[in-house]
Amino acid sequence: MKFLLALILSVIVLLPAYAQQDILNNADSLAAVGNREEAIKLLTDLPDKDAKVLLKLAKFHQSEGNIKAALENYKQVTQQHPEMVLTMQDYGELLLENGKLELADSIFSNLKKRYPENAGFTYRLGLTKEKRKLDTLANRLFFETVSYDFSHQGALYKTSKYQLARGRKHKAIVLAQAGLKKRPKNVSLLSILGQAYMSTFQFDKAIPAFNTIVEEGEASEFVLEKLAKAYRMTNQLPKALETYKQMLDINDMNSAAHSNIGVILMEMDRHKEAREHFYNALFIKNPRVDKEFLNLGLASKELEDFEEAYRFFKFAIEENEENERALLELALTADRYFEDKKSVAEHYQRYLNRYAGNGNASMIEIAKYRLSELKKEEHFSE
Repeated sequence: MKFLLALILSVIVLLPAYAQQDILNNADSLAAVGNREEAIKLLTDLPDKDAKVLLKLAKFHQSEGNIKAALENYKQVTQQHPEMVLTMQDYGELLLENGKLELADSIFSNLKKRYPENAGFTYRLGLTKEKRKLDTLANRLFFETVSYDFSHQGALYKTSKYQLARGRKHKAIVLAQAGLKKRPKNVSLLSILGQAYMSTFQFDKAIPAFNTIVEEGEASEFVLEKLAKAYRMTNQLPKALETYKQMLDINDMNSAAHSNIGVILMEMDRHKEAREHFYNALFIKNPRVDKEFLNLGLASKELEDFEEAYRFFKFAIEENEENERALLELALTADRYFEDKKSVAEHYQRYLNRYAGNGNASMIEIAKYRLSELKKEEHFSE
């Protein structure tokens, strides 16, 4: 009799638990086919909600974008069960994502106090301090995270970026490389590594970093510009040209890309194509365009279109009267185009009057030599 009574009492105790589990299973089934609202209603109607139900509601509300309700569910669970550390972490992350910074700070400070050498909690507290504009504290926590876990991707990105920004390029390289040992295709760390190599003139090492970023489908204008420059600095002009053209595929109004393509084409003796790109750069760029006019003049000069070259060099000087190269090129072009050598001599003299004391030594030497030759020719012709 006693055994039978105990069995009946056990069934009575277990029935609600089985019923709740059935409801949880039904809610999961509804959510799985997209009926989250019905799943939420099913769980909300339960009279006594334990941690399992509240957490399920929190996840469903979060998926539906009802952050206020999700946070309220998390709050109830953490108040009832402060020992549920992972739930506390999820609650803190949701607070952080939605700008509830003081409460997130409180949650992660509490977790760090309980687990002082936990890299995850230290890092999340750092993110909270960063969002609160407490950068000194945030950076200290990011470096502390690395001391606990030298493969922590987020902390290694933050610390390597910090070191790079402060000119400590070799330290940035070490930190970025540490993270890439674990995740070789971490785009953020590859970007830091590539930039650090560029800053230390290790252009050949920067190329693989930026190439991997491109292969991962993250070919931004910034990345392509760095990759193209690295190719140029290692004298891989065809690859540099192709990379600059990829920049134009993203944004054909990038005047710097047009200008750089023009310069490379000039180096490859493709002056006609170069001139087209200099034209494009000129029309896109709004403020001072003396460099583009100078480049257009140089391209036209190589094509022996001296009238056009002279016109562009004049435009360059009108844009920027301090453009020394344009002033000398104007004289050199006049020398090849004008028959009146007295006028040509005046161009050289104008250049020397302006730059004889503070200009480029090689350019001054050219101007002096040619002016001297013109004066000799004028003397013999008299």
